[in-house]
Amino acid sequence: MSFRGVKAVLLACSGIGVLLAATADANAGGLAVREQSAWGQGSSFAGVAAGGSLSAMFWNPATMTQIPGIQSESVLTGIMPYAANTPGAGSTYFGFGGTGNTADSALVPAGYFSYQLNPNLWLGMSVNSPFGLSVNFPDAWAGRNYAAGGSSLATYNATPSLAYRINDMISIGAGVQIERARADLTSGLPVNSSFTAPGLGNQSNIYGYGWGFGFTAGVTLTPTPTTTIGLGYRSAINQRINGTLTLPPGGVFTSPFSTPGSVNTTLNLPDIVSLGIRQRVNPQLTLLGTVEWTNWSRIGTTAINQPSGAPATIVGNAVTLPFQYKDGWFFSAGAEYQWSEKLAVRGGVGYEISPITDQVRTPLLPDNDRLWLSVGGTYRLTPKMSFDLAYSHIFVKSTHVDVSAASGNPWFDGVTYIGDVSSHVDIISLAMKYRWDNPAPAPTSTLYHK
Repeated sequence: MSFRGVKAVLLACSGIGVLLAATADANAGGLAVREQSAWGQGSSFAGVAAGGSLSAMFWNPATMTQIPGIQSESVLTGIMPYAANTPGAGSTYFGFGGTGNTADSALVPAGYFSYQLNPNLWLGMSVNSPFGLSVNFPDAWAGRNYAAGGSSLATYNATPSLAYRINDMISIGAGVQIERARADLTSGLPVNSSFTAPGLGNQSNIYGYGWGFGFTAGVTLTPTPTTTIGLGYRSAINQRINGTLTLPPGGVFTSPFSTPGSVNTTLNLPDIVSLGIRQRVNPQLTLLGTVEWTNWSRIGTTAINQPSGAPATIVGNAVTLPFQYKDGWFFSAGAEYQWSEKLAVRGGVGYEISPITDQVRTPLLPDNDRLWLSVGGTYRLTPKMSFDLAYSHIFVKSTHVDVSAASGNPWFDGVTYIGDVSSHVDIISLAMKYRWDNPAPAPTSTLYHK
């Protein structure tokens, strides 16, 4: 690899340090973070598994074969979510009231690099934060038992990849996921004789780090000179997290009634299948489409254990996180128009079926079905450098939360919370793309339209 190639790798991956300091708010179904590409976001991620930009390798590593030479793409996305809680009269702590916005804004970076080793083989690297959550609740509010104080989940994923072009119609790719996770979960504990009101440190906290490993794979098909179809797969990752359970000092929160101290757990994150299509109508207009399935049902219930393997307990009750999600689905359609030699514009609409149902929803993650509306564009500043800019607004379906004995919600701990959540999300994403080598003369084949 040349010095120029090494320099490109260093620059493309320089976002790792920023990424390790970032905490993302979940903005796809469940705990997933979809905002990995400014190019893809401009069309609500329609067609992204079929390629079109280097960042498409997040969904399908085979798309690297569409990117000649040595190229990098650096993405920075600002996520501005809003979620406010209004309790109902049936809540045990109704008198403590609701909340303002509990969702934290975040800057989420991503970095991509590809190096064409020979006419048919590519080496690549991507750095992402594919799962995350960042929220901040007051202690004294009606749903404090299910969300109080600050909670977050952050993941840092590096994926070295290879892609191979079998012929002008078929390309394949694969990669290895190396993922670091940090979890910080805070909840209020029931008011008892030792605590006459919330706000006196009456909270539990689970904090820890872990590692997980997986893989990616994909294929692109070009059955006609104007059609590209891509199928990508990101494997499930079992994140084993080691950390600490912290409880208020004294009384029932000490042994043998409770077990503060070292704990561990395994968080079963989902595998994802993405199907994308790019259909060129004429030299200016390309239609885009995506169908994506996320296997959230595998997350089940996460048990928190002591080092011995016995369950961690709070006042004799085993500590569990009964997520119990169903599978998630995402559908989107969009279009891209080459306005001029330097400017391309795009737009798209998406609909997401949330994996979180009414039966398991809590204030901590009040996710619901979502409608995406997006616009974006690419401006080529020089033959080697271009920029992507995109904006999305996400409309979240009106959301009801019912954690009570009557609802059967598995998170119920004896304290009833019933309420409604008003939420939406605004997203702005910017990317810089750079080609580090000198472009070769344009190929005569029309199979790979850029």
